[in-house]
Amino acid sequence: QLFYDGHQQLAVQLSNLVKAHPACPPSDRLFKVVKFGLESEEELSGSKKIEQNIAPGSGIDLEYETDVQSISPEGALYETCYVTAHKGPCRAGAFHSSGKLIATGSEDASIKILDVDRMLAKSATPAEIIAMETPQQAMENHPVIRTLYDHIDEVTCLDFHPTHSILASGSTDYSIRFFEYSKPSVKKAYKSIQEAAPVRCLSFHPSGDFLLVGADHPTVRLYDVNTFQCFVGRNPSTHHTLPVTTVKWSPNANLYATGSLDGDIKVWDGVSNLVISTFKKAHDGEEVCSVTFSRNSKYVLSCGKDSLVKLWELSTNRCLIVYTGAGMTGKMQHGAQAVFNHTEDYIFFPDENTTSLCCWDSRNAERQRLLALGHNGAVRYIGHSPTGPAFITCSEDFRARFWYRKADTD
Repeated sequence: QLFYDGHQQLAVQLSNLVKAHPACPPSDRLFKVVKFGLESEEELSGSKKIEQNIAPGSGIDLEYETDVQSISPEGALYETCYVTAHKGPCRAGAFHSSGKLIATGSEDASIKILDVDRMLAKSATPAEIIAMETPQQAMENHPVIRTLYDHIDEVTCLDFHPTHSILASGSTDYSIRFFEYSKPSVKKAYKSIQEAAPVRCLSFHPSGDFLLVGADHPTVRLYDVNTFQCFVGRNPSTHHTLPVTTVKWSPNANLYATGSLDGDIKVWDGVSNLVISTFKKAHDGEEVCSVTFSRNSKYVLSCGKDSLVKLWELSTNRCLIVYTGAGMTGKMQHGAQAVFNHTEDYIFFPDENTTSLCCWDSRNAERQRLLALGHNGAVRYIGHSPTGPAFITCSEDFRARFWYRKADTD
C-alpha cells in the first residue's frame, strides 16, 4: 500500500525490517478490499449512494484542458423571464439540485419557492392570454408555489435538501428552520435548531444527512439532520478567528470549504472535521464573501470584498487564476457571490457599483460582455442553475429576478 501511495523509500525500509518474502510489489488490493466492503455494507443497510445531477459537459479541469470550445451561452445573452417582489430587501436564494425550483429569502422574514417551468411558461405566454385566465387557472399557473413564514427576522441563507422535499433556512433570529414544501398548506417549519448567534450561511451534505452552519461566531457547526446532534472541529487553534461568512460542501462530500471575516479560506476534511489547508488573507485580508467547489471537487472558486474572484487548486494549495475587472472603484460594501455557470465554462459575479453582471471565461479569465441586471440596488445573492442556462439575482431593491437564455429562434 505504501508503494502504491508513492512512499517507495518507506515501503523498502519496512519490507527490509519485516523481511517480507516475497518482496511486495505495488498493489491496490487494500483499496479494492475496502471498496468491496463498503459496497456490501451499502447493500446490507440499504443506504443510498450520493447521486448527483450532472450538468452537460465535463466541467472545468485545468490539468488536462488546453483549448475547450464552450457549449454554453455567456452572461450577456440571458434575459429576465420573471420578477418577484418581497416586502423588504431580498438577500438569500438557492437553486434545487434538479434546477426545477428556486427559493428566495428576504429581510421581511418571508421565503418564497418558485417553480422554474412555470416562470418559463409565464414569460412565453402573451399578456392578453394571461389577462383571460380564471382565478383558478391563475393560481395553478402562478410561479410562486409556496410562501413560508416562520422566521421573525431577516432570512440570510437557504439550501434545498438534495433528495427530499425539504428546505433549510437560516436567519438573524438565531434559528435554522426546516420546511417540508411538498405540502401546499404548510407555512411553518416542522423542525428548528436554536443557534447561539445570528446564522449567516448553511450547506447540506450531498447525502442530505448533515448540515454545515456558519454563524456570527468563528466556530463552524456540523449538525446531524436526523438527530440534531452538533459537531465542531476538535482543534480550536486551527479555526477561524472571526465570524464565518460562507460554507460549502464539495460535490464528492470529502471536503468542505469555509470563508470568514478574518479574510482566510479554510478547506476541511469532511470526515474528521479537521482543517487540511488555509489560504491566508485569500482576498488581501478583506472579508471572504463566497466559496464554491467545481464539480470534480478539484478547485474552489472564491470572491471577497476586494471585488476579485479567484480559482484555487486544492492539490497544490495555490491560486491558479484571478478574475479581474469588477469593482473598478475598489472595495465592495456588501457581500455577493461568484458562481460557475452550469457547464463551468463561465464565471458570473455581480458588480456592485454598476449593478451589472461580470462574466469571464473560467479557463483563461477573459472578460465577456457585461449584462445590465436591471436592479435599483446592490445584488446580494446570485445563484446559477446546476442543470441549465438560468440564474437568479436577489437585490436590495426588494426584488428577485429570474434570468434565462432562450434558444435562438432565428
